[in-house]
Amino acid sequence: MTMALTASPADQALLLDLQAFDTKIAQLEYRAKKLPEHEKLTELKQHRDKLQLTMLEERGIKEDIELEMSRIESDVTVVEARIARDTSRLDASSSAKDVAALEQELTALRTRLSNLEDIELAVMEKLEAQQKVVDNLAEQADNLRTQAAELEASRDEALVVIETELGATRTGRTALQATIPDDLLALYERQRERYGVGASLLRGGVSLASGVKLLENEMQEIRAAAPDAVIMCASSEGILVRTNESGL
Repeated sequence: MTMALTASPADQALLLDLQAFDTKIAQLEYRAKKLPEHEKLTELKQHRDKLQLTMLEERGIKEDIELEMSRIESDVTVVEARIARDTSRLDASSSAKDVAALEQELTALRTRLSNLEDIELAVMEKLEAQQKVVDNLAEQADNLRTQAAELEASRDEALVVIETELGATRTGRTALQATIPDDLLALYERQRERYGVGASLLRGGVSLASGVKLLENEMQEIRAAAPDAVIMCASSEGILVRTNESGL
């Protein structure tokens, strides 16, 4: 528990302030990582990705309907042209046989044209309905983009506040660590890197970093140690700092 290293009680007490800086830095970094906007943006992106796939599918359906409409319009144009041609031939014909044949063909063409126009109307209605589906999806996509922009702005604003506080905290830590003896600081940093805690206050016989109450034999060993002895906490693995609150 007791290290060969020694340091004045005042220098050891500085470790508690250093630990406070490190705890605050860890908390701020955690806050930056766990901002609610991060999760919401992730969910929003997943929604947008699914919506994008749906939009591609629905646009494909719309394009198929447009292709169908184009074919029907082409057929209508061909039939109308044939009707116009046969009508001209009928007007110019003097043969009863030819007239009868042309009239029969015109009847069939007009029936075909009527059927095509009915189909064209049905496809047009289907196309209008599909256009509404595509427009609705596009509106949803716009709304999601707006939501994402608002969330990103909120996230960035929160990060600026956190980064400002982090900068001030890191500056304070740098100034403080410059006042701590190198060997004591090196031990603190090594323990903090390994175990997450570099120093722990002993208050009323309890190591605050771990919340563990020391055994009586451990307290006796601490009481017998010199004031400048560096003592390690068995539960937190940090440097155990003794003060007037330690219950010694």
